[in-house]
Amino acid sequence: MYIKKIVVNGFKNLTEIDFSPGKSFNIIYGRNAQGKTNLLEAVWISTGCRSFRGTREKDYIGFNCDKFEIEIVFENAVRTQQIEYKMVRGSGKNKLITLNGVPQKNSGRLFEAFKCISFLPEDIDLIKGNPEKRRSYIDLCYSQLIPRSMNYIRKYETLLMQRNAVIKNINSGTDSTASLDLWDQQLAVAGAYISFMRNKYVINLDKYCQELYSKVADKTEELSIKYQSNIYNSKFEYPDKPDKMMTDIYYNRLKNSISDDLRLGYTHTGVNRDDISLRINGFSVRDYGSQGQQKSTALVMKLAQAQIYMAQKDESPVILLDDVMGELDENRQKFVCSIIDGMQVFITTCNYKSIIHECENIFEMNEGILKAGK
Repeated sequence: MYIKKIVVNGFKNLTEIDFSPGKSFNIIYGRNAQGKTNLLEAVWISTGCRSFRGTREKDYIGFNCDKFEIEIVFENAVRTQQIEYKMVRGSGKNKLITLNGVPQKNSGRLFEAFKCISFLPEDIDLIKGNPEKRRSYIDLCYSQLIPRSMNYIRKYETLLMQRNAVIKNINSGTDSTASLDLWDQQLAVAGAYISFMRNKYVINLDKYCQELYSKVADKTEELSIKYQSNIYNSKFEYPDKPDKMMTDIYYNRLKNSISDDLRLGYTHTGVNRDDISLRINGFSVRDYGSQGQQKSTALVMKLAQAQIYMAQKDESPVILLDDVMGELDENRQKFVCSIIDGMQVFITTCNYKSIIHECENIFEMNEGILKAGK
């Protein structure tokens, strides 16, 4: 998969961007706050995902603009496709998303069609941050492989909010505990599926990351990644696919936790409490790892994500590297390049000379305007 054309206008500070990137490495350089990351963000939201910076939709439009427009033309293993994403400032129906000229009710079809993997300096939070960061990462990874999985994730989030609302009503005396059963039954189905997919993906991720980290550490350290389910204990043997046994276990855990949930005021049992364990030579990377070990762990997790996608889909995703390559030493840069060789890559940097990989496609970003670089 590779992008053939990118057109962006009015997205944050970007103005009249219109270029055809190369099929391999593309370097975008410029001073800080010129719009380099904004360009990668515009590409990223065209996958149907929320902004990797947490930007609210209404803030996509530039300060002095009435609208923004993004057009991405990309080619996958089957055909050339086109995404258009437009938004007008104001209320009402101010957003238009089309895929191959067909208007979309939501961004779900974009997520199915166009795949990117981003690596940002903030991805160190995969290691140092709270469990929600790691859960979201795993959910995105397996949903890129099986897009319908995102429906279970969104459904679970909705059901969880509704169950928590019922808990508040019970505590205020306006509802009864019997009302929870309807939500428990549905949560058990969605939660069992999510737990199954997380476990399946993490097993594969562990295998790839072990090999990658061994290379980064010159075989002196061993990284292991394990899924920590809040519902199923470490001795639980997952079936070949989510089944009634998994659903029943999940449902019974919810029923048995009602008194604690009422005391706490929210649902404290379920996949919303899962985590993944990251260990180097048996020790927690988060608690005991050096900054170098934490960065290397985050790096190999993203590289493994790309490798897994390519292995299962026989097609490469588009790689977005935002201001990370310049921080790597020569050996690690060579290592990263060897893994993503053959994929389309966008690299942002303040100093293009810090990138050791030879690249013919170099662009300069200055005050939101992109032009051919040196």
